Amino acid sequence: MTPQVSFRQLQVFAAVARRGTVSGAAAELALSQSATSQALSDLERQLGMALFERPGRRLILNDLGRSLLPRAEELLDGLAGFVAAAREPEGELRGTLGISASATVGTYLLPGLVGRFSEAHPHAELRLGLRNTHEVVGDVLRLEADLGLIEGECREPALVSEPWCEDRLVVVAAPGHPLASGGGLEDGDLAEAGWILREPGSGTREVFEQAMRDLGLTPRVRMALGQHEAIKQAVLAGLGLGCLSALSVAGELERGELVALDSALVLRRTFSLVWHPDRYRSPLWQAFKVFLVECRAEGTSREPPA
Repeated sequence: MTPQVSFRQLQVFAAVARRGTVSGAAAELALSQSATSQALSDLERQLGMALFERPGRRLILNDLGRSLLPRAEELLDGLAGFVAAAREPEGELRGTLGISASATVGTYLLPGLVGRFSEAHPHAELRLGLRNTHEVVGDVLRLEADLGLIEGECREPALVSEPWCEDRLVVVAAPGHPLASGGGLEDGDLAEAGWILREPGSGTREVFEQAMRDLGLTPRVRMALGQHEAIKQAVLAGLGLGCLSALSVAGELERGELVALDSALVLRRTFSLVWHPDRYRSPLWQAFKVFLVECRAEGTSREPPA
């Protein structure tokens, strides 16, 4: 006998997959927790299979759940499109897109681009979360984000990625730092300086450490901080040298609050788009990806000058 699966059960399944708890899904769908829990139980009973692992209070998709989620989302999106077509002009984009972005991309590039896209598509909701690169990859891998934007390349074989735009890192110091007046840094300066860097797992940190390894050097890390602004303040206070995206220090360099130091370090990298091949790619997903690629082609991604 064919299982009788309802629209509400699919809604609850997708919401629990996104939120990780019945209470979170209930809040998203404006349902009671009991109704949400019952709908999920009914779905699993109809299918004759569990869709989630249940460690503690969390619900984590099992292999079957992960394979079925994209199909459920496609069905839900199709029904939403059916209803929208009866109410709105043809071609109106609707729905929600979860975007996970590493700090540099999410802070200095995406807000303006998301704003432009939202103006053109007012019925689409873009949810942006800021992480470090390692965490973004994890969000996409666990199907907690529809699209990821990271610093550098994605080395996770289960995901698909493509280059988006280029970025350049710069070594910066306070104007009064002893190394700021020399004009450039020798290899010995790079090895002996105290460094204020992003935390491990950050794309910025990874590029810097690789550039140091290429010169056969190991940095003396004085502080590891999770935010660009915290690093800038520590460098301004004279606590050490920093290495940050040119996007993040453009204002400070222009005002003379920080100075850029030349060195033999190769500090260019690529920002990449990352997604899960099994995740349903809705019309909204496809439209936003095309928009990002077009912005790159137009030069509106604010690539820093060389």
